[in-house]
Amino acid sequence: MLRIHDLVLDAWGRRFFDHATVTLPVGAKVGLVGRNGAGKSTLFKLILGQMTAGGGDIDYPRAARIASVDQEHAATPIPLLETVLAADVERASLLAELDSAEPERMGDIYARLSEIDADRAPSRAAEILSGLGFSTADLYRPMSEFSGGWRMRVAMAAALFAEPDLLLLDEPTNYLDMEGALWLEARLKKYPHSALIISHDRELLDHSVDAILHLTEGKLDYYTGGFSSFEQQRAEKIRLQSAMRGKIEAKRAHMQAFVDRFRASAAKARQAQSRMKMIAKLENVAPSVEEHVAPFLIPSPERPLAPPLIRLENVAVGYGGPPILHRLNLRLDIDDRIGLLGVNGSGKSTFAKMIAGALKTEGGQVHRDRRMKVAWFHQHQIEAMDPEDTPLSIIRRAMPDASEAQRRSRLAQFGMTVQKVETTVANLSGGERARLLLNMVAMERPHLLILDEPTNHLDIDSRRALTQALNDYSGAVILITHDRSLMEMVADRLWLVTDGTVKAFDGDMDDYAKFVLERARAANRNPAKTPPPAPAAPPPPPRGAIAPLKRKLEAAEEALARDTKLFAELDASLADPKTYNDPIKMVELTKRRARMEERLAEAEAKWMAAAEVYEAARAAG
Repeated sequence: MLRIHDLVLDAWGRRFFDHATVTLPVGAKVGLVGRNGAGKSTLFKLILGQMTAGGGDIDYPRAARIASVDQEHAATPIPLLETVLAADVERASLLAELDSAEPERMGDIYARLSEIDADRAPSRAAEILSGLGFSTADLYRPMSEFSGGWRMRVAMAAALFAEPDLLLLDEPTNYLDMEGALWLEARLKKYPHSALIISHDRELLDHSVDAILHLTEGKLDYYTGGFSSFEQQRAEKIRLQSAMRGKIEAKRAHMQAFVDRFRASAAKARQAQSRMKMIAKLENVAPSVEEHVAPFLIPSPERPLAPPLIRLENVAVGYGGPPILHRLNLRLDIDDRIGLLGVNGSGKSTFAKMIAGALKTEGGQVHRDRRMKVAWFHQHQIEAMDPEDTPLSIIRRAMPDASEAQRRSRLAQFGMTVQKVETTVANLSGGERARLLLNMVAMERPHLLILDEPTNHLDIDSRRALTQALNDYSGAVILITHDRSLMEMVADRLWLVTDGTVKAFDGDMDDYAKFVLERARAANRNPAKTPPPAPAAPPPPPRGAIAPLKRKLEAAEEALARDTKLFAELDASLADPKTYNDPIKMVELTKRRARMEERLAEAEAKWMAAAEVYEAARAAG
């Protein structure tokens, strides 16, 4: 499906691809992994033709359709469902052609629509949108009513619905809650074509892909199996590479010792010369270097407090209107590890904000130790960073009494290199910003650490380092994340935010995954019957606008007459006994008649609406 041969790219002062070569099989789902900044997103731009390589080739079938999810969908007045349906360009163009097609062409159009299963498209689009967290009522809302994060989901839904031959997804779970991530994991397993997915989500890479493509040191290495299998294969490859290098270096040293000893000997000169040639032909095996990952510093509290840290009694919380959460009766102890579950919009962030003390309660009693220190990390902190700030200026404000050497030493412990400490925030990667802020919020040795989606910008190795730091930390943790692996490794209790309250979930993450997928299947079996809102009656037109309305009415009459004639022709064909000698033709005509009946009803409704507006204009005039 995709062949990359001898790819070379130099950009921004360094080499991203160094004669990289790989071939991806047709229909393969491949996870693209590598450190932050290795060039994964750059590879997508090269495949899409948005960048030009310095050398080599990227080949795929000329007729192949390639789609990616690069940015959020535009905030247009077009309804959500129509926006996703428009992603199937062929279906949309065929339906548009029907409005003006000649009768002899319509048969071909209907045949092609039937071939691509166009009738089922709305239900298929609705199922995808439901899996990504949209309600049935959302289907008819204009795109302009959705926030940027939700419009990113729309862009993903459109790409999944269009089913391109090669689907490129860059960190698709970053915009999803855990429920959406679980649904996507299951959906990608069934994707009918090839997909290349940049992801740091171990669960997705273990359960949804057939192979891993590893980008490191400018090379692309292909491994069959999921991420766990890749780790084992890579570790074995490094071990064998190290062993081979050791053998070659020992052989090189042995022959060099012979050369050094007998080079000046006339009797041994020929043998020494022969060994020198053998040394020159020995393969140079590069040393296997494990890339260093700086640890996270999450210091434990100096003095533990008496339990519980927090006790909630019939608490309600909201933003001035009806409470978002109520009937909260919970207790948080000094070493609790709580995983907070629930769909986006259910109130997880509201709960975190209330526990952090950033949102006042509206009822009930909150008992908390006044000496308790709370550290709270959330995504808005990254978005709110001053782009002109630097790590050094940030640490100066946090450590006003420290020396410059102490500040730089602390940043080095955070994993910020000498070159990065005075780099502006605008020029730091998302992973570097997240690492800086995660370490900063934990500096005061908190008794409670609240983490709201801490891994969105972290690569897999950094996520592993964060997991290790959290497991070494002795305080309490409340964790909100779509990263199932992190949740499984850190949380020992699960709380579910649903139906306006928070309650304990009886089970582990596997039980919750089954619960979510079964709920999605039930929703698809029994979709809510929410009809689209009826269009508002148009206001009377201004005086002088009657002539255009008359022309519109006449056009509607002509369309109705044309559709009525076509419908009659289909009825005549179905009334012909010879039609039933060909079962395939009979079934096709029956399908066309059903579709034509719907179209005829629409044409009649348009004609009636045009007539009503025209008559109203005449009466007003």
